[in-house]
Amino acid sequence: MSAIIEPLIELYQRELDTLLKEVKSYKKEENLWLTGGDIANSGGNLALHLCGNLRHFIGAILGGSGYIRQRDDEFNLKDVKRSEIIDQIKQTRKIVTETLENIQETQLSEVYPVNVFNKEMSTLSFIYHLYGHLNYHLGQLNYHRRLFDK
Repeated sequence: MSAIIEPLIELYQRELDTLLKEVKSYKKEENLWLTGGDIANSGGNLALHLCGNLRHFIGAILGGSGYIRQRDDEFNLKDVKRSEIIDQIKQTRKIVTETLENIQETQLSEVYPVNVFNKEMSTLSFIYHLYGHLNYHLGQLNYHRRLFDK
């Protein structure tokens, strides 16, 4: 395995484990779905979005998993059972790990197969971008839990 990819796998696994811990830490399952004031995205929707994003951009695009993303559902579904979100997080961790374990080092310098920001970037750059995106929303989820789950 590539010396570049191995630490990325560890980081993705750590943050997805943190996502799992955050979702499990809500005292009341229904609080996952609360919004208010300037907080438009619930904790549940943030978790669904992170799973959908990673399963699409890493699992389907890089790994050929066949996953079909329903991005609107990531933000519009409500009252999804916590157990289902937990299953999605576990599936996401598995597919991200397997995909990154099997990526070839030569792929990392190639242009990512989808032009996401109207600008070409290397696959490695996009993997780093996705990691940053994961952390950004993970912080929002932590803040959401502390605000709404008292």
